[in-house]
Formats: sequence, C-alpha cells, structure tokens
Amino acid sequence: MELEERIIGHFHSTMDTCAQTIEHYTPMIAEASEIILPCLVSEGQILCAGNGASAAIAAQFSAQLLNRFRHDRPGLPCSVLNASSAVMSGIAHDSGYAEVYARQIQALGRAGDILLVISTGGRDASLVQAIQAAHDRDMQVIALTGRDGGNMTALLRPEEIEFCIASDDDPCIHMAHTLILHSLTDLIEFQLFGAE
Repeated sequence: MELEERIIGHFHSTMDTCAQTIEHYTPMIAEASEIILPCLVSEGQILCAGNGASAAIAAQFSAQLLNRFRHDRPGLPCSVLNASSAVMSGIAHDSGYAEVYARQIQALGRAGDILLVISTGGRDASLVQAIQAAHDRDMQVIALTGRDGGNMTALLRPEEIEFCIASDDDPCIHMAHTLILHSLTDLIEFQLFGAE
C-alpha cells in the first residue's frame, strides 16, 4: 500500500503543478506562438538548448517541429544545440562547458531567430551565456525555468517570455515544461497549417 500511495502522491503533485501552470500561462503560450510564427514565416529558425533532462525536452520539441506533432505537414526549422556530442565535447574541451551553446549560437544564429532555453533552476552558466549570445545576435529568447528563474530571469528583456514554474520538484517542473511545449507546438501547427 505504501508504494501505491507514493505513486498516487506523485501523480497528484504533478497534476497540481500542471493545472496551476496552464491556468497561469495560457495567455503567454498564445503570445509565444505569435512570436514564433513571424520568425518561421520569414524563414527564421528556432534554436533550442537545455541540460540533462531539459536537453531531452528541448530535443523532443525540436523533433516535433521538424517532423510533426499531430498531423503530417512540412517540417519547420528548429535545431537542438545539444544534439551533437562531437560539437559539445569539442567546445567544452577547448573553451569550457559554459561556452557549449554560446559558440553554436555565434556560428548559427541570425537576427530574427529565436532561442528557446529550458532549465529547472535557471542557473546553468551554459544557458546564461547562450542568452547573452542570442542577444548579441539580435535574437529573441523564450525561457522555460523553474523555482525563482535564477540568473536567466534577470537577463531576459521586457518583451521576451519566461515560463517560470514555481516548484522545487524537478520532475514536476519537467512535466509542466513538456505540457507548455506541447501546447505551443499544437498552436504553431494549427496556425500555420490549419490542423484540426
């Protein structure tokens, strides 16, 4: 019975966090889609970055835009910066791990592109430097964070969007981030292709 209660507690905690997230952030998810759409229509791209489990969430978002979410349709330009172990390890070896995303943004990012960063705590030096590199390239940033947003929150410009999940539980934050990105992907697909 103790194991079942633990499972039920985990589900309830996650559902509560997700319910609060969607209640609080629904208008901002719509706003984020309206920032992404002009970027994609004008042949811009989305660059995504995260560390650990957040890297996996970034990769899932990228895959759903590049391939499909609910319906077959043309792919959308979205790259995850943690995809190549050769690139990541090379930059980390030569310049330090804090530079692994910034160096890629300096090489690939263009004015008008969007950087989407994901972090449960907002204190990752690699993501902080990624935001700075994106701003240097006149890119806009969308951030998914947790707790109090950490150092990333302070770097964001007033017109940029942050989804900060006020929780100390990493798995709950990850689930909320995934829900936000699924909703965002659905809106992008619907607005561009009219998918039901």
